[in-house]
Amino acid sequence: MSKKRRAFSAEFKAKVGLEALKGIEPIHVIAQRHEVHPVQVSQWKKEVPERLPEVFAKPSAQVRDEIERNRKEREGTVCADRAAADGARVAQKKLAHVGSKERRSMIETEHPKLSVARQCELLELPRSTYYHHPKPPKEADLALMKQIDEIYLESPFFGSRQMTRWLQRDGHVVNRKRVRRLMRLMGLMGLTAIYQKPSLSKKAASHQIYPSLRQTLKVERSNPVWATDIIYIPVCGGFVYLCAVIDWHSRMVLAW
Repeated sequence: MSKKRRAFSAEFKAKVGLEALKGIEPIHVIAQRHEVHPVQVSQWKKEVPERLPEVFAKPSAQVRDEIERNRKEREGTVCADRAAADGARVAQKKLAHVGSKERRSMIETEHPKLSVARQCELLELPRSTYYHHPKPPKEADLALMKQIDEIYLESPFFGSRQMTRWLQRDGHVVNRKRVRRLMRLMGLMGLTAIYQKPSLSKKAASHQIYPSLRQTLKVERSNPVWATDIIYIPVCGGFVYLCAVIDWHSRMVLAW
């Protein structure tokens, strides 16, 4: 009985071909992971750059008709959902995954028909949230954050309790709530006390273990591996966060 020949979809071929084209892993490793022959992977790798121009080529008449038909169907579906109670035609968006910042950007203050209150109602955004403008940090808080940063560099094991006692002995009238709030505000740079924490790195039996490419990959040229880091920097009148992207091989700062 002859073995049944496997049929691969176009999406699967493109995925495997792109992985081989990137050159991060050897072809035989990619073939073993996807359970295909290395010769087949090499063939798909050659076909990917050859057939890429077809993606940007001018579509045929049949493809254009299909695109136009799908566009009209989408427009018809949206128009059916647009009728609002006050006669205005407003698209009803799925707002479950949209944050308040994005909703605020949707509001048009000079809309000819809809007031700001009505737009907030349609977007399910409280008007207090729309009109709220956060105040800049106080000068006293900035000075206190600067001193907390200096103390933390000398004693990284200080938590909010020890930090509060240290500041009180230094003459500052502060309580633990204020110190904890400022330390949380500065937490983006990792301002947390160093102490023995619960072991949460024990693997679960059902979780798949993904190999670390950094351990097996030899970085012998620029661009295969990038690294990034973020740091908190106090400046005059406030503070900023500096994030840099660095090439692992040449140590060149690519962006910041």
